[in-house]
Formats: sequence, C-alpha cells, structure tokens
Amino acid sequence: MPIEVILPKVDMDMESGTISAWHVAEGDIVTKGDPLFDIETDKAAMEIESPASGVLHHIIATEGNTVPIGQTVAWVFDKGEAVPDKPPQNDKSETSEAPHVPSLISTPEHTTEIPTTTQKTRATPAARKLAQDAGLSVADIQGTGPRDRVQSGDVRASIQTVSPSIAPAGITWDTATAPLNIVRTGAGDATPQLLIHGLGADANAWAQIEKSIAAKGPVLRLELPCHGKSPRLQVESFAHLVTHIRAAFDALNMNTVRLVGHSLGAALALALADTRPRNVERLTLISPAGLGPQINGDILSGIARATNKQSLGPWLRQMVGDPSLITDNYVQAVMTARKDPDMRSAQTTLQNTLFADHTQGFDLTAALHRLTCPTRIIFGKKDQVIPWSHALRAPGHVSLNLFEDLGHMPQFEAPNAVQAHL
Repeated sequence: MPIEVILPKVDMDMESGTISAWHVAEGDIVTKGDPLFDIETDKAAMEIESPASGVLHHIIATEGNTVPIGQTVAWVFDKGEAVPDKPPQNDKSETSEAPHVPSLISTPEHTTEIPTTTQKTRATPAARKLAQDAGLSVADIQGTGPRDRVQSGDVRASIQTVSPSIAPAGITWDTATAPLNIVRTGAGDATPQLLIHGLGADANAWAQIEKSIAAKGPVLRLELPCHGKSPRLQVESFAHLVTHIRAAFDALNMNTVRLVGHSLGAALALALADTRPRNVERLTLISPAGLGPQINGDILSGIARATNKQSLGPWLRQMVGDPSLITDNYVQAVMTARKDPDMRSAQTTLQNTLFADHTQGFDLTAALHRLTCPTRIIFGKKDQVIPWSHALRAPGHVSLNLFEDLGHMPQFEAPNAVQAHL
C-alpha cells in the first residue's frame, strides 16, 4: 500500500504551510529520511523528510502552493508496486476526525526551537550537515532560499568556489554532490543559457549554435556523467541521473536560466524545469526523449560500440535527414572524441540502463503538462531515433516547431533555424 506524504505541523500556531522547493521529482527513488521538499511558515522554514522508502508518485502540491497541515501532498509506493493513473483516494469522510499529524513542537516539556533570522543563520538541516562536513560555516554562505535561507545548493556552490574540480577534504562526492564538467563561454548581464547534450555526445554537440548565442550572453554547456570531461559515475536509473543534473544545477547558484536540451538532455532539462520552476525562465526541447516508449536502440547501440570511423559513419548518417551532412571529417572528429574505450563502455552501460530492451522506460508527459514557463519543442519529421509524433503529447501551451526535412539533430542540421527559436 502506498504511504501518504503529508504536511506536518512545525509550529504550534501553524494552520498551513507553503511548499518552497521540491528536492525530488515524480518517479524518483527515495529512502526513508531523505529530504523531499521544503516548507515555509511565518515562523519556520525546514525540510520535510520521506516517511518511507520507495518511489515517489502523484505530487499534488507543487512549489508555491499553500496547503493545510495534515493534507497529503504526494505518495510513496513500494518498488514494483502498481501505480494508478490517479492519486489514491482518501477513505476518510469529510466528517471524520483530522488525521493525526506528529507535531515537531509537541509539549512544553519537549520544545524544539524554531530558528528565526534574529537567532541564527537560517539553513536547512541538509545544508548545515554538508557545510559542517566541508569545514564551512553557514553564516559565511549567502542563502538563496526564502528569507535568505541557506540551502544545499548554496553550500555546494561555495564548495565549488573553494575547489571547482575536486572535493575538499572530508567530502566524498555522491549522488547529491558529484561535480559535472561545465564549459562556460560568453558574458554579460543577459539570462544565461544552459545547454544539455544527448547520449553519446559532449559539449561540442552545440558547436553549430554556441558561438552565435554566446555573442549575446553567457552560455553554459553541461556534460553528462560518462561524457566529455565529466566523471564516470554509476547511474542506476533515469531518476538517479536527474539527481546528478539537479546537483550540478544547484551548484551553479543561478537565479534564472534558459534551458535547452537535446534528446536525453532534453528529458533531463524537462525534469529539471519540473523541480526547479522558479529558476527556469524558458525551456527549449530539441528531439526530446521521455514523451513515449519508442526509441531506435539499434542506432544508439551502433554509435556506442563503434571503434573506428568506418563502423561509426553509417550510424551517424541515420541521425540526420540529409546523410551528406555527415562528412568523413565529421565522422573522424566524432570518433576522436570517443577514442577512450572506458568512456564508450560507460556510455553503453548508461544506455542499457536508461533504454533497456530498446524502450524508453521513463515518461515525462505529466511533467510537461505541469510546466508554467514558456516551452518549445523542436522536432524533425525525418527523425529515425525518436518518433516526432511524440511531440503531439504536449499540452496546448507548449509551442511545436516541426521541420519536414530534418532528422534527430536539428541544431546541427539547421543551426540558424534552431537559433532563431532560442
């Protein structure tokens, strides 16, 4: 049976609380005690932990929502448990007694002090623990949370400032703090654009459009785990991969960003926008994964296992609408970037994890419907990797740009047309 995640009482006078941030997304695997979301009241701000281990589903209260104490905001299902299309119904009638909610301030004999700005620096428990392990003081860290509260991402940003490429003494990088390589170009006061490439690529996948958009403002190209100069991290699931991307994003400590993702990177950008909506000004999804089960695993496998340009070229030419665009020099450049056998092996493992049996095992359609930021999907109708018809699952407020003669890499095939829509 699924376990309800309810809004607890953290203040004796509290009648409701506002959800200020979710730390996980629907479909994420959670462990009992993991931080799920932050709430804020007139007197307190704190993280709410998972009441059980399992998989989180049916988030019905999103960031910015104010909900009464005792209200269910999500459910945790056992791994493998059937998840209904709709949230489970509460059997309690309207006249039933309100559910018992354990208060964090229970009796005068055992009172938990609620931190306020006059008592000490406001910080989440996870942020305090991370700062302590890193030898930092939360008092020296600028918080970006409600009322300048220090959050985990603020601490990670400070850690990156101290040592951007390795962890400081006493810190072991894990799923919450593992650094990913980010290539930065451009400058100015414009809203930064964060670009996330797809499976088997790296930061150079954006070469056709990067210089033009960098001339107008900051551009950050994030490299996925097991790609480019990012570490070879073991990824257990799509939800697990999202935690790496979210940690890297939080460490950037950006107030707003325009997100652009391609293929798998588009699915990750969508998941990021779903859980960090206040930080995403605009979202562009190019040939996005995550909107349907079909995917051409043969092409992905062919690229992943290719050991020379002769075996790589035929698969790359299926990635575009016009095969003549994939020249021998282009194939050689891609093969040079993929010469490391350990990297190819890690990417093959990642592909088999995310697309087992040549199937997209994760579905982000619900997340797409929840988005409130301006969102655009770009697809080529000659895409042989992901069916362009998956874009038709988008709600009416999402813009669709469907190109007749393009394949799976519109940003490479028609850079000017794509750039015009960013």
